[in-house]
Amino acid sequence: MLSGANVALGVTGSIAAVKVVELAHELRRRGASVRAVMSPGARGIVHPWAVEFATDNPVTTEITGSVEHVELCGYDGWADVLLIAPATANTVGKVASAVDDTPVTTCATTALGSGIPVVVAPAMHEPMYDHPGVLEAIDRVESWGVSFVDPRVEEGKAKVASQDAICLDVARAVDDRPLEGRELVVTSGATVEEIDPVRVLTNRSSGRTGREVARACYVAGAEVTLVHGPVGPHPIAAAVPPADHYATVREVETEAEMREETLSAVEGADALLSAAAVGDYAVEPEAEKIRSGQRDLSLSLSPTPKLIDAVREAHPALPIVGFKAETGGHDDELIAAARETLARVDLAFVVANDADVMGREDSRVLLVTETDATECEGTKWAVGERVAAKLAAELG
Repeated sequence: MLSGANVALGVTGSIAAVKVVELAHELRRRGASVRAVMSPGARGIVHPWAVEFATDNPVTTEITGSVEHVELCGYDGWADVLLIAPATANTVGKVASAVDDTPVTTCATTALGSGIPVVVAPAMHEPMYDHPGVLEAIDRVESWGVSFVDPRVEEGKAKVASQDAICLDVARAVDDRPLEGRELVVTSGATVEEIDPVRVLTNRSSGRTGREVARACYVAGAEVTLVHGPVGPHPIAAAVPPADHYATVREVETEAEMREETLSAVEGADALLSAAAVGDYAVEPEAEKIRSGQRDLSLSLSPTPKLIDAVREAHPALPIVGFKAETGGHDDELIAAARETLARVDLAFVVANDADVMGREDSRVLLVTETDATECEGTKWAVGERVAAKLAAELG
């Protein structure tokens, strides 16, 4: 996600600074090089030696004759992005007023002047975050192109955003953003059809591929709506992490709800990526629980409408990316099935895979068009990146 990115990490005097060691480690795990800059207030909360250990680089704690702010964030400076995390109300106000009286605010002034992207993750008590002056300062700084990672408002505090949310916004800041200005709809997860008040008909989809596609499209600059169904019968570790940072989430349950919400969401959208494992069959539900112990019990299954067919009928010109899962076949059979769907619905391309990747962190897919089929193997994040890049090329 951040491979090769140079991140200047500004740390200010919020108690959330205690999390900076973990944040620095996470940035590095995702491929970034990190050099930290600390305000005097931050040094009273976490020792610079700890931050030096976490970043594997010396920490800037004062601006000297070496003009560290210029070396880091000036024209042709080392940093690709300045991340201020956590950022106090005091720091946000100073950045908005071009006051540079700490190493962090001096780096911010320099970065804004030189055009280096700036990402800010505020952390403070909720009344401070609601102060009209702070909100005005945030609006002003945002108007300069600075990205703010919204805090989690809990227990009367505007807590610093999650590491994942911060890393996503840093990645978005340094990305070329080939999908900038595009509005995309991604479907993800399973659907559930009621059999009786207790039992349901569903499938094994974890929704992980769809979520990673949505995340990759967000990093590439798109505004994303995620229509998400339930997570299939997977271990608790496969539970859906919060998605509202990188997408507007519409939660659904049944195939009919998935179809209705998707048709609504694609109005005015630039493309649909239909990654959800929508149930192919439904049953007429019983009003009361079916008694256990019955012999020769059978269910009458009725086919459900195809989601992409419904969208294509309503929007003949909308670019649609299809997802096709099959079992036990060779690549030739998978490609043939993908191309049948490609031609029938007039899709931009199809992401085809064997169904055994459901719920796993890694995947192997084929990106199938009329003329070629390109293999992509690795994490589902890597698959998401490839899908986002291919869609950007398709959209021109």
